[in-house]
Amino acid sequence: MSVISKAGSGLAIFAASALVLSGCAAATTAEPAEEAAEETTEESAPVGDLALKIGTALPQTGSLAFLGPPEEAGVALAMADINAAGAGITLDVVYGDSGDLDNKAYETEIPRLLNEGVSAIVGAASSSVSLSFIDQVTKEAGVLQISPANTSTTLSDYDDDGLYFRTAPADFLQGEALGQLLAADGHETAAFLTLNDAYGITLQEEATKAFEAAGGTVLGSASVNTGDTNLTSQVNEVLALDPDALVVILFDETKTAVPEIVAGGFPNSNMYFTDGNLANYSEDFPAGTLTGSKGTLPGPTSTSISDDYKQRADAVWMEMGNPSLFDDDVWAYSTESYDAVVLVALAALAAGSTDAKDIAGKMQEVSGGSGGGEKCTTFADCAAIINGGGVADYDGLSGGIAFGDNGDPTEAAIGIYQYGDDNTYLPIN
Repeated sequence: MSVISKAGSGLAIFAASALVLSGCAAATTAEPAEEAAEETTEESAPVGDLALKIGTALPQTGSLAFLGPPEEAGVALAMADINAAGAGITLDVVYGDSGDLDNKAYETEIPRLLNEGVSAIVGAASSSVSLSFIDQVTKEAGVLQISPANTSTTLSDYDDDGLYFRTAPADFLQGEALGQLLAADGHETAAFLTLNDAYGITLQEEATKAFEAAGGTVLGSASVNTGDTNLTSQVNEVLALDPDALVVILFDETKTAVPEIVAGGFPNSNMYFTDGNLANYSEDFPAGTLTGSKGTLPGPTSTSISDDYKQRADAVWMEMGNPSLFDDDVWAYSTESYDAVVLVALAALAAGSTDAKDIAGKMQEVSGGSGGGEKCTTFADCAAIINGGGVADYDGLSGGIAFGDNGDPTEAAIGIYQYGDDNTYLPIN
């Protein structure tokens, strides 16, 4: 395993390989504060009875609906841990559906959430969906937005009045890992089947840069619109290029594309996927359809997420009346969702306020992005530091975060996965 770390505008890659990285920072223990601080200092605000309300705009429907359960479960578990800590802040969550660009559920859900008086909205999963309502949330309503899964580079320098954050890394990190993976696997040429949106286009661009920098050649690409159900012409177009590797950057459209790619005689072991379609296809394709195919996914690998986290998230999720998360065993962006909620709550505690702009003003501090804080790995430990008059530096379940000035994490993990005969995927060690 290796570590990819972004610092400022540059990119530093440590260890021999930049292809696989995962895991969380080592746990640290903070001494609990014996008594809440009574006066505001430059570093923190006093403990009060803060009642924080946030909303979620995560995919309950649409092309990324498979990501909704693990993300919402992460939010629910974070709320349970925050409220159980008894640290002077209570959290209430209003759940909402982001949908996708096809069904546009966000058009009614975002106004509903804003009418609930939320201080922050967690979501969306899709970068393009977030771009569809970011102005409404941040600039018009003055509400903080934090996504656990947005990766488009467009959002890195977006004019959001300092109210947009994300716990997933921008696509130049995943794109670099993907491009290097293609080269490391010995491919000299590649083609792309790409979703025509901010997510697909920017990820293809970044992967292309990395692959060409490693000596590879991109022969071409074909564009797919969200919700397209006939991809024959696009698949034929990329297969006619005769690439060594075919990168499929789609969402639910993958279920339409893959059978045609396989029927066209393209080797399944030379197909590559990304976070938007790295899913369990055991019920969708015949056994062996994806054997050997690989994919990239930001965040800790599914096997490095602790059993304790999975069991606790699943228990909370099932208590809400949902089927077990272990049925599909998809954990993508679950810990990022958990961390997003914890960071918002810690920032509110540090600010002594539930005002969105006050919270935003403390997000970089509590994530460790501004430096000088005391490391902590749970909400309770971080809250104890804050309530004791100190500065907390939260390293979460998804790893170190350390927000930069633009709200992007400056530390990140990219996992590499491979499909087996059952059309499910496991991390490559």
